[in-house]
Amino acid sequence: MTDRDAAATAALDAGETLDRGGLAALQLERLRSTLEHAYRRVPFHREAFDRAGVRPEDLRSLADLARFPFTAKSDLRGQYPFGMLAVERSRVRRLHASSGTTGLPTVVGYTDGDLEVWAEVVARSIRAAGGRAGDTVHVAYGYGLFTGGLGAHYGAERLGCTVVPASGGMTARQVRLIQDFRPEVIMVTPSYMLTLLDEFERQGVDPRATSLRVGIFGAEPWTEEMRREIEERFAIDAVDIYGLSEVIGPGVAQECLEGKGSLTVWEDHFYPEVVDPLTGEVLPDGEHGELVFTSLTKEAMPVVRYRTRDLTRLLPAAGARPFRRMEKVTGRSDDMVILRGVNLFPTQIEEIVLRVPVLAPHFQLRLEREGRLDVLTVRAEARADATPADRAEAARVVAAAVKDGIGVSVAVEVVDPETLERSVGKIRRIADLRGDRG
Repeated sequence: MTDRDAAATAALDAGETLDRGGLAALQLERLRSTLEHAYRRVPFHREAFDRAGVRPEDLRSLADLARFPFTAKSDLRGQYPFGMLAVERSRVRRLHASSGTTGLPTVVGYTDGDLEVWAEVVARSIRAAGGRAGDTVHVAYGYGLFTGGLGAHYGAERLGCTVVPASGGMTARQVRLIQDFRPEVIMVTPSYMLTLLDEFERQGVDPRATSLRVGIFGAEPWTEEMRREIEERFAIDAVDIYGLSEVIGPGVAQECLEGKGSLTVWEDHFYPEVVDPLTGEVLPDGEHGELVFTSLTKEAMPVVRYRTRDLTRLLPAAGARPFRRMEKVTGRSDDMVILRGVNLFPTQIEEIVLRVPVLAPHFQLRLEREGRLDVLTVRAEARADATPADRAEAARVVAAAVKDGIGVSVAVEVVDPETLERSVGKIRRIADLRGDRG
């Protein structure tokens, strides 16, 4: 092992060697630093703290964090593009972005130090999942503004793995690469893994005979039934990775190979809380609620009590690691749709529909499953005077705008006025027809 390899391994192990008391002391020190950094460098946080009547020095214990205000996704969108940055632009080495409910993306910046931390926590995650230095990792998450591909890529390299940056799509070619390059680990959305499974079988290749040992799946919810099918038909271990771009990207928490069913939160970098979604009251460990994160080591964009809208519960530490665990996310406290790893909100579709003159402001999103993948159909009502040609052009415009603005392909149906089902005068925005999604 080289000196550099030894240093990298020591960094991965640093937090994991603490006991709970040592971890709590480290969290308190880092929380104080984060709050001071956010208050001093980000006008939004300073104003929010002042309105709540708190200052960074009021944090005397971890429990005091409950006195500080939440940050919501709408706050980040309201500061578009760079209002949440806590460092000079010259220190920002990378920008990522995720779409938001108004069509404006949530922009996240990273310093050199942030990128190091991100690589470290993803490397930890891969190792906890069973990956090891020297393994080959096939990354089939999308690359680009989405954090999945690059987050997985640099984490795998940090661990000492060989990376195959396959990105998404070109399914037949991915099957060939897996056969030829013989990776031990694959990182991909679970739904696309099932698409790969179908392609293996279409080509007459036994998926159980591949070199793959571990699949690390994230970017969308997935069920225990889906895990069982993947594990049985691929003969691999399937584990969950959790993250979101606003907090850092993938690598906030990881399901360990030896403890499936819950994910270890890397608590030396991200402080978790679970709150009542309606009241905001902090709930004791073990109770279900909305997951909230405060970053402990981020420089470019510290987040303070960020409401993820993900529903879960916190569980005690298990095994040798001092970190608490979180149950697999069971749902969301809002109406976000996750389609092939991309976050999509009905209000984004609404903005697009409202820009098309021949469409009435009435639409519905129909989620269905075709084969292994979720598909979304936008059903929008035409205005009474719309011609058949108008309707066809409107469908084309909406589909193109969704693809260009949100990044996913959808089907569009333009239907007659007063066609969509209404309840108490309102259209049911999301019709989930997927049934059993296992």
